[in-house]
Amino acid sequence: MTKVIAEITVSLDGFVTGPNADVDHGLGIGGEPLHEWAIDSDDPVDADVLRATVENTGAVVMGRRVFDVVDGPNGWSDSMGYGATHNGTPAFFVVTHSVPEHVRLSHDFTFVTDGLESAIRQARAAANGKNVIVMGGGDVVRQCVDRGLADELRLHISPMLLGSGTPLFVNVDRRQLVQVEAKVSSTAVHVTYAL
Repeated sequence: MTKVIAEITVSLDGFVTGPNADVDHGLGIGGEPLHEWAIDSDDPVDADVLRATVENTGAVVMGRRVFDVVDGPNGWSDSMGYGATHNGTPAFFVVTHSVPEHVRLSHDFTFVTDGLESAIRQARAAANGKNVIVMGGGDVVRQCVDRGLADELRLHISPMLLGSGTPLFVNVDRRQLVQVEAKVSSTAVHVTYAL
């Protein structure tokens, strides 16, 4: 059964990027260690979490800023993409106000101009019974959780304090979550919450 999972890596102080995130610095200045668990870890817990996520993903929803980073000159490549070195190739749905004139990557991108709900609906239809992952950025994940569009929230908590950057949850409604699972590695705590 298809689940919609809002999934993102976050620092201990609640930021999903360091300061000054842009196309050239997708994780902001100093934010690269956030994704150590996915890119540079040899911890078997991290490897298992990443492998299981990629294997169970049928479609991915992302915001336009994230798309611009992954499709940018320092973004994904033939050897590094969705799921890091697993380089999964599910269908991707990009929430945007306008379709880009040029796309560098050859992945299956659909640009959705009529909102997050529509992107999730289209991703569900394309997922073939697997999960829909809402991968970010922070604003898209926040909206997904705040609007009740996800079944689960999966946080990969990096053991670092960024001090500033892109916060994950600001101006959201009060909501009680149910912790379903927590896995601890040397580089992150992977927590799943039912919404």
